[in-house]
Formats: sequence, structure tokens, C-alpha cells
Amino acid sequence: MENSYHVPVMLSECIEGLNINPSGVYVDVTFGGGGHSREILKKLDKNGVLIAFDQDPDAQQNKINDSRFLFVDQNFSFLKNNLRLLGYKQVDGILADLGVSSHQFNEPARGFSTRFEADLDMRMDKQRSLTASNVLNTYSEDKLHKIFGIYGEVKNAKSLAHAVVTGRMDNPIVSLADFKKVITAQIPKGKENKYMAQVFQALRIEVNAEIDALESFLLQAPDVLKPGGRLVVMSYHSLEDRPVKNFIAKGKFKGEVEKDFFGNEQKPFKVITRKAIMASEIELTTNSRARSAKLRIGEKL
Repeated sequence: MENSYHVPVMLSECIEGLNINPSGVYVDVTFGGGGHSREILKKLDKNGVLIAFDQDPDAQQNKINDSRFLFVDQNFSFLKNNLRLLGYKQVDGILADLGVSSHQFNEPARGFSTRFEADLDMRMDKQRSLTASNVLNTYSEDKLHKIFGIYGEVKNAKSLAHAVVTGRMDNPIVSLADFKKVITAQIPKGKENKYMAQVFQALRIEVNAEIDALESFLLQAPDVLKPGGRLVVMSYHSLEDRPVKNFIAKGKFKGEVEKDFFGNEQKPFKVITRKAIMASEIELTTNSRARSAKLRIGEKL
């Protein structure tokens, strides 16, 4: 099941990074196809516990039938409260794989992929009301310009936003075909796939408030981890990697490390990975999605 749903990236590196205590409590905050979770369970004894989070209803079909496994159908930004509800104040390790699962890209109706004709939805959590179509039809030109520029790192973000706002005057932009029709002139020749991937990334991040959710999750991680517990995070683009890198190194997203009265650095983690771990050449031959993955590990002080 999990292989058709999603091939886990850097599986052995993630498990090694967690430095698993067999009778410990671990959290996989991005369950997806359950590939990483199954591997963690193999390392746990009968007293070990694995708690998995996923807000995507499709991920629930991959739930693992194991008495040591608990599933929480929530976004990982609600980590601390949900662990408390289950009776866990602190855990031994947290794993986050920030990639979109292959399954989500391969399901036309979800509207995540540029390969299928579908309505522009892109919600990870179907309870949310904001869709990609809403963003394109209701956001101001200035706001669209910022989203495409910051979240998609799109070079011509300004003219793209203008094309969207002009195009939607005639007809609302509901489907992929509507969208392409409106922005055709903006797409660089020969780079169509890369350009559309960047634009779709921007919309997906906005629809799911991904950066806000990531920062909220990271801020909760030090409280939830026991001393010596590991935080293992895999990201796929610089917008995610930057806050992860800064937070593990400094305990904050911007600025310098806080110091106490005596000048001692006040930071929650010891950095285990000075440089991000990248996928091996062998893995890249079988899983191209691993190419952009960066793995960072911090240990709670």
C-alpha cells in the first residue's frame, strides 16, 4: 500500500537521526503513506509508542493496526495540545517530512498536480474553506504578486499577478485549463514544467498556510521533547529549510541566539547536522523526489 501511495525519502537516514530508544515515545507528524512510521515501529519494543499526525483524510486509509500506534487526524501545528490529550507531556523523538506525498500529486481531484485537468483545490485538510481557486479569484494583485514571488520564487511574479487579475474579469478561474489560458503569455518557453511547479507550490503554501504551520510546530517542539530527544526534519525547498535550520541552530527564526545575564547562549538544541544531509546517489536513481530533500537534526539540550 505505502509504495503506491508514497515512497519515503531518506528512510534509513531519518530513522538513524531519531536515535531510537526501543521503549520510547515517538511522533511522526507527517504520516502520509506511513513508510517512516512502519520503520519506527520495527525499532520499538512492546513498551514503545508511536503517535502519528496527518490532516489529510486520504492518509487515514494507511493507518497501522498495531497496539503501539496512535493516530491523530490533525495538522502538526496542534502538536502539543494533542499529545497532552493523549497523556504525553514529553516524547523521545519527533520526525517531520515536509514533502507533499506522491499520492496527493497523483490524485487528479485534489488539484495538486499540473499534469491533470482538474479544479484548483489544493487543500490538505478538506475542512478548510480556502482553495487555490479562491486565492486566484479573490486576492488583490499586490497580494498575488507577493505569494508568487515569495512562496514560488517566480521571476515574473508581478506580471503573472497582473495577468490573473485581468483574466478573471471575464470568467472566474476554476480549473487548471482556465488558469493556463489566462497565464499562457507569462510562461517561459521551454521551461513550462518548472514554472508551473513553482506557481503551484506558491498556491499550495498559501492555501494550507504551510509556513505558519511549520513555524508553530517548531516553536512547540522544544517543550514536547525530553532532554536528549531528537527533532528530525526533512524539507524540500529553501522556504522550509531556512526556518528549520535557524530554529535548530538558534531557537528562533531571525536574529541572533538569545543570551542570559552571564552571556550563556539560550538555545533549545544541540545541532547534530552541521550541514544538511542529502539523499545518496543510489536513492536518487530510484526516487527523483529525493533530489531536493534536506535533512536536519537537533538534539534537545
